[in-house]
Amino acid sequence: MTSSISPPESRISFLPPDVPDAASTPALGKAARSPKPASRVTVDQGPRPALDARPPPGTPLPPEGVDRPARTPAPPANARFTGLPQLADVTSGAQVLGPGSQGEGLRAVQAALLDMGFALHGGADGRHGPHTARALRNFQLHASRTFPAVLPTGALDAATLRALDALAPAPGTRGQTRGLPSAFFDGQQVRVVVALREHRTFLFDTRGQLVDIFPNATGAAASPTRTGLKVVRTKLDQLATEAAGARLWNDRHVFGVRMLDLSWADGRHSGEELHGTNAPSFLGTDVSHGCIRHSNEAVRVLHDALSVGDRVAVVEHVDDPNLGVPRPVA
Repeated sequence: MTSSISPPESRISFLPPDVPDAASTPALGKAARSPKPASRVTVDQGPRPALDARPPPGTPLPPEGVDRPARTPAPPANARFTGLPQLADVTSGAQVLGPGSQGEGLRAVQAALLDMGFALHGGADGRHGPHTARALRNFQLHASRTFPAVLPTGALDAATLRALDALAPAPGTRGQTRGLPSAFFDGQQVRVVVALREHRTFLFDTRGQLVDIFPNATGAAASPTRTGLKVVRTKLDQLATEAAGARLWNDRHVFGVRMLDLSWADGRHSGEELHGTNAPSFLGTDVSHGCIRHSNEAVRVLHDALSVGDRVAVVEHVDDPNLGVPRPVA
């Protein structure tokens, strides 16, 4: 798209700008870690072995009054988390890593969350602060759908580490081993799935294979991002995106460097867009006025990958019942 394209007024949401009030915006630290091109995205490799050492069915229990041997939790199996005493303590239940915690085990967990597409402003620094708590909570909201013992506390406990051990990709790769959304919504193939509660955007290729996962920020409680099937209506390059920001909100950078305007699948205007951001520290939160923000690096990838007419599914969770096995489309 050339810089000569100026989107019609009707294609841009006229809600208040998709940024928080300046008074409530903390000073930004160093830039958020940019999504790296996926050298290999891990896909579902089937069930993993049980993470605890249960006796085989039919094994008799010791009689009452006889001491039963204590069950020792199995250590992490993912090479990301092995050989780290701090995580061994978490696995055993001897330690929970919360605010103020720091160490190499926590750094390994942060790196895994980043490679799985969870927002962590400031990167893997080995310190548990507000951004780490947010990333862990978003992961816990995702993992609790299949690991009921996981609670959205924002702290790293044994249940959360077991779930992360099972879901994180191998060292040096991005993606997720299982628990991924389907690339079909109500029988129609989609290129993007936006999972609101965990604040992640999944990009698929035209064959339905996962390309990468990016953190996002979505609508606040008073202006939620609406779920359902949408399509890319218009693509704006950097010049057009900045012009829209300057024209609508007197801020050239309010929409970042790219924008993809969305309509509902039936053609109705949705007033929502996929776009970049000038406030990357707010990724991973419910803070927008309905639009779906991404880092400027991520929105460039989305803009280049998608075409007008491509479908975008917006769901609360990746196990949404509308996501499923492909069915013939009339």
